[in-house]
Amino acid sequence: MDYKRLIVKALEARERAYAPYSGFMVGAALMGKNGRVYEGCNVENAAYTPSNCAERTAFFQAVSQGEREFQAIAIVGGPRSGVRELCPPCGVCRQVMREFCVPEEFEVVLASDQEHYRVFTLAQLLPMGFGPENL
Repeated sequence: MDYKRLIVKALEARERAYAPYSGFMVGAALMGKNGRVYEGCNVENAAYTPSNCAERTAFFQAVSQGEREFQAIAIVGGPRSGVRELCPPCGVCRQVMREFCVPEEFEVVLASDQEHYRVFTLAQLLPMGFGPENL
C-alpha cells in the first residue's frame, strides 16, 4: 500500500474544503479495491446539520460511481493555517466506513504530512460496530 500517495491526494482534497464557519479543513482520499482513488473534502453549511465530512464525501462519490469495495482511506485535517495533528474520523464517518468495509482489513491512515502518519484498522477505531449483518 502506497500510504504516501494516498496522503498526498488527501492533502490536495483538503485544499478544496469549504469551511467558512469553523476554519477546520479536512481532506480524504479513499482507495477502492480496484486501486482507484476517490477524494473528498468537508463541506460546511450555515445551518451546520447539512454539513458533510470529507470522509463521507469520498465514500458517497465512490459509491455513486459504482465502487463498493475499499482498501484504505487517508485523512488529513486541521485549521486553515495548516495540519498540525492527526485528525481521526467522527463517529458518523466510522459508521459509513463500516457499511462498506471489512473492519479487520480496512485501513485508516491518519496523517499530518507524508512523513508523519499512523495506520489503524477500522476495527480498532470502531469496536463492536453495527453492520449489515446485524440486521
